[in-house]
Formats: sequence, C-alpha cells, structure tokens
Amino acid sequence: MRPRLGVVADDITGSGDIGGLLAKHGYAVRILSAEADWEGLCVQLPQARTDVLIIDTDSRFLAPEEARARVVRATRALQAAGCAAFWKKTCSVFRGNVGVEFDAMLDTLGLASGVVIAAFPKNGRTTLHGDHFVRGISLPDSEFGADPVHPLRERNLRLSLSAQTPHRTEILPIETVRAGAEAVQAARTALAGAGARYILLDAETQEDLQVLAQAFAHEPVFLGSSGLAEELPAVWPPAEPVAVRAAAPWSHPDRVILVAGSVMPQTRAQIEQYVLAGGHVHDLDLGLTLQTPERAAEELAARVLPTVEVHSTALLRSPNSPDQVAGARALGASLGLSGVEVSQRISSTLAQAAVQVARQSGTGKLIALGGDTSAALTRACGVTHTVLVEELAPGLPSTYAPAEHLLLVLKSGSFGPPDFLLRAIASLQRSPLDRP
Repeated sequence: MRPRLGVVADDITGSGDIGGLLAKHGYAVRILSAEADWEGLCVQLPQARTDVLIIDTDSRFLAPEEARARVVRATRALQAAGCAAFWKKTCSVFRGNVGVEFDAMLDTLGLASGVVIAAFPKNGRTTLHGDHFVRGISLPDSEFGADPVHPLRERNLRLSLSAQTPHRTEILPIETVRAGAEAVQAARTALAGAGARYILLDAETQEDLQVLAQAFAHEPVFLGSSGLAEELPAVWPPAEPVAVRAAAPWSHPDRVILVAGSVMPQTRAQIEQYVLAGGHVHDLDLGLTLQTPERAAEELAARVLPTVEVHSTALLRSPNSPDQVAGARALGASLGLSGVEVSQRISSTLAQAAVQVARQSGTGKLIALGGDTSAALTRACGVTHTVLVEELAPGLPSTYAPAEHLLLVLKSGSFGPPDFLLRAIASLQRSPLDRP
C-alpha cells in the first residue's frame, strides 16, 4: 500500500506538527529522523500500513547548498516509496532555507508551480495580502523578530520568499479566498499561467483553510506550514482509523522527564505553569556546558535523578531570560563559538543529561520543548523511526519510537497553551503503551 502523502520537513518538531494533524483523522503516520536510512526505510515501511510518510531533513539552519541536497534526496526517497502527493513542510513563520527547499522539491518532482501557505490560525499564524502575523502582531514585532538564531525582519512573506529564490512569487489574496473554491482555482491557474512559480495563499481563519482545501483537493504538492493539513482529510478519501499498539518495558511508567532549551515566551509560560502545579526545575550550568559539556551533562543528571525518583517528573532547563541568553552568547563568542554552535551545544548537553536520567530512572517517557532540543534528544536516544500516537494540542502530538521503546512529545518552542506540559505529562502517564 503506497503512502497517500510524502512530507519533507526541515526539523523534527515540524514533522510531528503536520503528522499529528493528519493522525487525528485516522491516518497511519510514520516519521524518519535525519539520521535514518531514508532510502531503505521508505521501501520497507510502506509494506505496513503507512498513509503519511514524513522525512525530517534537519535542514532549517544548514548552508543552502546542503539543505537543497537533503531535500532532493528525501524527495527522491518518497518518490521511490510511491507517494501520491508531496508536502515541503517549513516553519510557520518561514525561518530557514525556505525558498531553496521549495525549489529543490519542485525541481525534483518536475513541477512548474506550487501553492505556498504559512497561515496556521489555531496557532495564531495568519496571512493578509502577504503580510504575516503572529497572534495578531506583525511578524517582525513578534518574538520571532528577536530570535537569537534566526531573527525575522520582513513582515511580507512574498518579499522574504523572493529573496531566497530567483523564481516569481505572487499572492492569492484573501478577497479571492472568500469568493470560494472555484475562484481560488481560477486564480491559481491564471497566476501560474502568467509565470508565477509560487502562489502564496492568504488565510486568517479556519474557514479560509476549508475553502483552500476544497480548491486544492487534487493538488500534487503543497509548500509551507501545516495548518492546511487539518482540513484536507475532509476532501480526501476517508482513512480507516488506526491506533498504535505496543507493550513498552518501562519499570516506572509514571516517570516523565522534561527538557527545555527554547527561549520562546510560550515555553517560559509553560514552565511557569508546571512549577505552579508543583513541578521541579533544574537549571543547566551554562558556563560549564560551553567549556566542558560532558561534565555538565553528568552534573545535571546527578542533580535531577533524585527528584524524579521522589516526584516522578523533573524538568531540565537552559536558563532562558534575555540576560542569560545574551550572557551565554557572549561567553560562547569568547570561546570561538557562533550563536548557532552555542545553541547546539546547550541542546546537546540537555539531551544527554535527560537520556541519562531516563535510563537510570526506568522510564522511556520524555518531553522536549524547542526544535533544537527535540532534534538533540532524538539523536541522543538513537531514534530513527517514530509513529504518531495522538495529538495533544494543535500541531503537538505524542510519538512512539518502537525500536528504542520511547514515548516522546517533541514540541515547538512557540506552540501550545500555558498548561500544555501538564496535559502532556498526564497523557504520557496514562498511555495505552503501558498495557499489553
């Protein structure tokens, strides 16, 4: 049985984001990590029930040439698996190698044009006449304008995309969307016929996404964020519901390890709610991390383990106030580390400590907050293949790594309500994977 949809995502949280939106409609969703043998697994996995096959290229912050090469390779692997349609999944605010990766997929598929969307209303992302907003705030004025690794200064996505690709981008405006699916189809055809390679879609509401789904039910490729994926199952052939079944060998299934490396305000609010509910937080020693990361991981794990043994949960955190972030970057610069290298070292050290605690405390249940942290955690665990279990909030699912017997929640730092960690812990503690 060939997959209905093949997705190439630029990070691990984005993989789960789109996967969760489809899994809740009954689709069997599988994710291959950046370190996996994509070609081999893409041929093997579709022999089992696989409706959506997702490859994480972990390419958001790579050099453009390397990002392009990874997307080409991943797209070819999905073609070999027999995928019927494709999605180049990106960040919902277009961080990363967006234009380069769009070009790579369309070139590989031999397609002249594609529809592009960043809007994800349920997570506060809306687009109006090409201008992008985060919870009603213009993109450069949101927290993403001050992102320490990839600050976004341009509000208009047409302009930002045009800076990354030599091909023409045109906007399909909200007025056309509100005129209905037939008007959208006609506008898409006219824009492509006039030479536009990328047709950027306005959307402000879930109703707008429903119109777009009706218009593009038979589109061969989608480009951008995942919000539209929630509405497409309504216009695609129905899927037979599937549930993940396994008996994971955890000696202490109530224990959950949380690890947070994100500097987003949503992550800070979620940690505050966890603490107010009685949760315990242990901070990473940033100075030790940037100079001797192995020792820092061991020291943090030694502090966290007794907390988990007594209270069942503990959160490992990189201090994330603006002053602490600036201090870490300054120390990293004095050691010859770039901002990206500082972020990666912190994420890797947190992940190594979390894995040590999980193994010593007899659990395989972990929650990661932030894309870099999630990627580092899956690498530290040796995860290459996961299946979607259930969606916990829009774009935020739990996943199971069958080879490693790990139940994971890999969360974008900017997604989720303030009480999300409490919801996620409760979900993991009552997981059906605890029972044969």
